[in-house]
Amino acid sequence: MTVHAFVDESRRGSQYTMAVAIAEPVKLRLLRRDLRGLLLPAPRELHFNDQKDPRRRVLSDVIARLPVRVAIYRRSVDRYVESSRQECVDRLCCDLLAQGAHRLVLDSRAQLDRHDAATIRTAMLRHPDCKRFVYEHVDSTSESMLWVADATAWCFGAGGHWRRRVEPIVSSVNDLDYPR
Repeated sequence: MTVHAFVDESRRGSQYTMAVAIAEPVKLRLLRRDLRGLLLPAPRELHFNDQKDPRRRVLSDVIARLPVRVAIYRRSVDRYVESSRQECVDRLCCDLLAQGAHRLVLDSRAQLDRHDAATIRTAMLRHPDCKRFVYEHVDSTSESMLWVADATAWCFGAGGHWRRRVEPIVSSVNDLDYPR
């Protein structure tokens, strides 16, 4: 099945969490409409870290009912977060390519996007049959599906009742500290 994937991250202490929101292309138009409907008058995006707890509760409950699934990738962070991030990007790319995904969208980090691009190209070389796979980095104000990944990564990383709120859409948890 063709799917599109949207990636954002969260870091809490020594734990790096990357969430991949996966949706069927035919559902994207309605998903984006519903997500934009969650915006308050002034903001141009939903960034979970900027919300107060009552609003987070409302948003996480709505997001947990969307027709998406979210894969979680976790890795311990040492001094340099980039190596942990690239391990997550490599693993999620391999998983997406194996599933036949066609599009990957990552929240842009400006000049650091080049690290992701190199990792993704390397993963694609290991999957020569992935000719229809495309990826891009975009600003989260222009792609509302990134908000699903952002909210899920934040809630999952926070643990406790926050994690339980998004469990209905979490399809897998991949702990890269413990190889498969």
